[in-house]
Amino acid sequence: MILGLLALLGCTPPGKITLPKEDPAAAIAPGRTDASRVFVVINRRSAESLEIGEYYIQKRGIPEANVVKVDCVSTDTISNEDFEAKLRNPVRQAIDKCPNHIDFLVTTKGVPLRIGDDGGHSVDAHLAGLRLKFRPIERPEPEQIQRAVNPYFNQREPFDSKKYGFYLATRLDGYTVAAVRKLVDNSLAAKASQGPFLFDQAANRSEGGYADLQAALKKAADGLKKAGYTVVLDSGPQFAAPKTPLAGYAGWGSNDANFSLEAYRSLTFQPGALAETFVSTSGRTFRPVEGGQSLIGDLIAQGVTGVKGYVSEPFTFALARPEVLFDRYTSGYNLAESFSMASPILKWKDVVIGDPLCAPYAKP
Repeated sequence: MILGLLALLGCTPPGKITLPKEDPAAAIAPGRTDASRVFVVINRRSAESLEIGEYYIQKRGIPEANVVKVDCVSTDTISNEDFEAKLRNPVRQAIDKCPNHIDFLVTTKGVPLRIGDDGGHSVDAHLAGLRLKFRPIERPEPEQIQRAVNPYFNQREPFDSKKYGFYLATRLDGYTVAAVRKLVDNSLAAKASQGPFLFDQAANRSEGGYADLQAALKKAADGLKKAGYTVVLDSGPQFAAPKTPLAGYAGWGSNDANFSLEAYRSLTFQPGALAETFVSTSGRTFRPVEGGQSLIGDLIAQGVTGVKGYVSEPFTFALARPEVLFDRYTSGYNLAESFSMASPILKWKDVVIGDPLCAPYAKP
């Protein structure tokens, strides 16, 4: 499945990743998205976490038994020891006591993002895999990547943690509490949209291994066009920034040679819109900072409902495949399922923002 190492995003050309074959006959229609399947993690040391958690619980009707309040640092990074003692173990114990079947974990602003150091793994990804026995990737070598392959990658069925052995984790985060409340509100207000969906190719990403991801943007555009959606595939030299609110977006962010921060921050989104940017550290923080690579926090502030980022260098083998992400989402799968089916690797650097239950394209 993994045909070779994909190199550092933004540094050297990546290799290729091959999607596992689909069996159309085995496809199962999207299932229910009830609140009893969601487990919420709140950090009692963070006023932001408490406020956001309570807001989401109330809006979605999350059962009281499906909530745990941990007691840990509220910084972006947590030590390995504190992650085990103050996050992983309390969350696992609380889920074990929960009377409801859990498929989705939701962390909140104020719960740490990263384990160990600035190059560390994602807290959310490790909470999602807290029942998985394999050691996470330490170095991006083929055998280590292979053991971390996501068995739900490129599937076409509703997620069930009992079948797959892990949870799908998403996060409610952003620069401000108001932005995160809007994220929740957008999820609840989301409706199926015909578009436009924007896929922005980069002039400096068409050679070598990068061509694989460049081609993935075209595949995503072609698939949605075939399904009848309004799609823009921008291959021009300038960084694309349409004035129309988008139903979905994928592009290279600050890895585009013609990146414009002003243009990036002018993008707007319809309620329910998803996004992915091919940027190594796009989810390194959800505090406003200047400089460095582009942040998905900007897209949250601009109204996106779901977006994937990375807390430190993930290498390109871990990036969400847009042709899978938007196909599944517009087929009716929820936000968490769509991002997971598009993501090749478990227990790594990924952070998915949004309400997992958001599913505007689901059939009534």
